[in-house]
Amino acid sequence: MYRRLTSSLLGHRVRHPWLTPICPRPGSGGCSRWEEEKKEDGVKWTQLEHRGPYFAPLYEPLPDDVQFYYDSKPLKLSLATEEIATFYAKMLDHEYTAKEIFQNNFFNDWRKMTLEEQKIIKDLDKCDFREIHKYFVDKSEARKALSKEEKQKLKEEADKIQEEYGYCILDGHREKIGNFKTEPPGLFRGRGDHPKMGMLKKRIMPEDVVINCSKDSKIPEPPEGHKWKEVRFDNTVTWLASWTENVQNTLKYIMLNPSSKLKGEKDWQKYEVARRLKDVVHKIRAQYRADWKSKEMMKRQRAVALYFIDKLALRAGNEKEEGETADTVGCCSLRVEHIKLHPKLDGQEHVVEFDFLGKDSIRYYNKVSVEKPVFKNLQLFMKNKDPADDLFDRLNTGILNRHLQSLMDGLTAKVFRTYNASVTLQEQLKALTNSEDNVAAKLLSYNRANRAVAILCNHQRSTPKTHEKSMQILQTKIDAKKKQVEEAQQELKKAEDEFEDTKDAKAEANVEKKKKLLKRLEEQLAKLNVQATDKEENKQIALGTSKLNYLDPRISIAWCKKFGVPIEKIYNKTQREKFAWAIDMADEDFEF
Repeated sequence: MYRRLTSSLLGHRVRHPWLTPICPRPGSGGCSRWEEEKKEDGVKWTQLEHRGPYFAPLYEPLPDDVQFYYDSKPLKLSLATEEIATFYAKMLDHEYTAKEIFQNNFFNDWRKMTLEEQKIIKDLDKCDFREIHKYFVDKSEARKALSKEEKQKLKEEADKIQEEYGYCILDGHREKIGNFKTEPPGLFRGRGDHPKMGMLKKRIMPEDVVINCSKDSKIPEPPEGHKWKEVRFDNTVTWLASWTENVQNTLKYIMLNPSSKLKGEKDWQKYEVARRLKDVVHKIRAQYRADWKSKEMMKRQRAVALYFIDKLALRAGNEKEEGETADTVGCCSLRVEHIKLHPKLDGQEHVVEFDFLGKDSIRYYNKVSVEKPVFKNLQLFMKNKDPADDLFDRLNTGILNRHLQSLMDGLTAKVFRTYNASVTLQEQLKALTNSEDNVAAKLLSYNRANRAVAILCNHQRSTPKTHEKSMQILQTKIDAKKKQVEEAQQELKKAEDEFEDTKDAKAEANVEKKKKLLKRLEEQLAKLNVQATDKEENKQIALGTSKLNYLDPRISIAWCKKFGVPIEKIYNKTQREKFAWAIDMADEDFEF
């Protein structure tokens, strides 16, 4: 079965005629994908045709001379057992495999799948994966060492796969698909201290996949010998294929590329909803402040929760997916044990100390001075409760979301997050940007503004393992550049002294030449110093999430245009495609 799957999945490489767009490309004189009639509510498309997902290649067995050892003796593994062993072996030098929970989850899942070797392999400490690890390290180095021609050949093969599987026809337009490949099997990592890290992510097969397309399209053919789980014709959704992954039992989707018309429209609408919030946010804040004194306990709890969502950009805290065991919470699901109240702390009054696991098991730890009525209400909510009791026992996300909808059409906790993130960026950029700075210094100001947003949204990361080494390399460059500057200063002094002695045109030209060289070197040194500052300040902050999901791109684009910073310094090529709508719309005077 697997060999037939391999040949059918990898065999179709030619470009198919159905990939030719029915409607000419924008700018060709024909219809434009940005200038079409709006469809009725709920309908996203009328025609959708695609090839289905491109499946991860099947496992290739290890060479006979690469051994797995158990209790210091070589042990020949069955193919399925060997494949899972390689998942762990590839990660031997990663911090994950040093974590006990990762080791335990891997070993439990591996033994469940290891029917033939179960009686032998009983202790992970007796397993020796080092030879397998070395094999994959060597393979990786060999790939890096490929000739230019060999790399080009691999690129051409990847381009052929992209050409066939990476595009769909959506309402007559050839649109790029985002993630058209199924995720390969491996070990689940998760973020933070996820309780399921190390568990086996199983291979996705055609029988797991639901296809979505239009009735009048050519339905994708499953690989030979296989069939799809289901074929749907649902034009109220934008996904092309879906399946349920086994670790967290969550749905995964093949979606359109962020640069597509539908994605662009959805992005634009999201930020427009957040912009609408600024017209009513003062009224909403006045109302939840008034509700802090309500006679109804539910209203008081709702008002305090909304204050946290607004002030701290907390997530509402939706119920976890079925089967998810991670003890993650959001605002509405906070327990008494997640907060401590300090009447005075570090010179501030009415301090709330938060400590809980948020989305993706990322720890949220924060000490915040809150308004006195909020503090008093929290004392009331915690009275006579055990640590494991709900802080907001009269509130859930359903109650909160219905209330938000009544305040403004389309309002959710995430809209508050988007609004506050975008407003924070805009305010920080105004405060930090100096129009007299060079581009490198302006970019530092931009990243500092973005960091303020990332801190607000709790977008943390672990310090990269390579941080110290990369900082040392950067410092070496800085030291070398300082030496060049000093030498250039000495050379300029000599040239100026020579000009004072001779006063001739040749000596004067030499002075100007030395001045230009010194200026260029000083600019290079300043740029390196800015890079070092930026890298150090950014070592535990993830800027990407807020920049791509919570910040209206028109703010950044307007800033670039106003201060003469190339947009490609802020957004890479893929991101510029995603935000093409914003690049077209925003001028330097745009205000969120």
